[in-house]
Amino acid sequence: MKNEILGIHHITAIAGNAKRNYDFYTGILGLRLIKKTVNFDDPHTYHFYYGDEKGTPGSILTFFPWEGIQTGRRGTKQVTEIGYSVPAGSLEFWQNRLEAHNVIYNKPAVKFGERYLTFLDPDGLKFELTEAKVKDNRAQWATDAVNKAHAIHGFHHITITTNKMEGTAAVLTHIFGYKLAESEVNRHRFITDAVEQAAIVDLVEAPGEAIGHVGGGSVHHVAFRVKDEATLMYFRDKIVELGLNITEKIDRNYFYSLYFREPGGVLFEIATDNPGFTVDESLEELGSNLKLPAQYESIREEIEGILPQLS
Repeated sequence: MKNEILGIHHITAIAGNAKRNYDFYTGILGLRLIKKTVNFDDPHTYHFYYGDEKGTPGSILTFFPWEGIQTGRRGTKQVTEIGYSVPAGSLEFWQNRLEAHNVIYNKPAVKFGERYLTFLDPDGLKFELTEAKVKDNRAQWATDAVNKAHAIHGFHHITITTNKMEGTAAVLTHIFGYKLAESEVNRHRFITDAVEQAAIVDLVEAPGEAIGHVGGGSVHHVAFRVKDEATLMYFRDKIVELGLNITEKIDRNYFYSLYFREPGGVLFEIATDNPGFTVDESLEELGSNLKLPAQYESIREEIEGILPQLS
């Protein structure tokens, strides 16, 4: 198999109140909590992973919820929108559901020939629900409130806002194998044909816009997907050849990672499919237990006494 970037692996963002975050994503959006763990660098803070039934790469949205964190500001050098794919004809359901739960949203519009609806989560993180042109056959996690006729499939796209797109575009095309597919005004859509879904990166070039501030309601980083560690290290060599600083391989328990900041200023991660989220819980149990990195097991009682209750 070729050394390929297989679209988006996961997206990590910052939130405020942990229970509010949990209630919104599992309740209102109907996603599955697939892993409840802690921040590797701050074990007294949760790290939530939401996704489909299995936590399939391309469906995984993760959060660090820090109570009382300063609200971020959208701007350049940031991932400014997260796009989810939803079934055709479901936007009216979502509009009604968001309105019923007092979620800030805009009415459906069209972009690149696809209907979409924009909304903000409780911390101000911006999302788009998109009815994709190409039928999305990915399995969904359905609930009583959000059934399969409406449930989220996984990521459709991300949007990066940048003052100058040349450097970011070069990484996407020359290193990651994306191609510029189409443009509308200052929005440029890059797509990889290595996968059918979670395959789109939009670059919005805004020369005069202010640099964003990462805080509550902001994306911390976006991770791109590779199949295994050998492929991970292949891309590390490519990034080094480009002259960018990149970390050594890091074990994140559920995948192996590299991190680097692309020329436009956004923190990129490359993450493996292996070993996956069932390495320490069965498929049925996913998200039901607090899982700790090995180095923190000795202080489990202390951590459990500090982390807020979710129910």
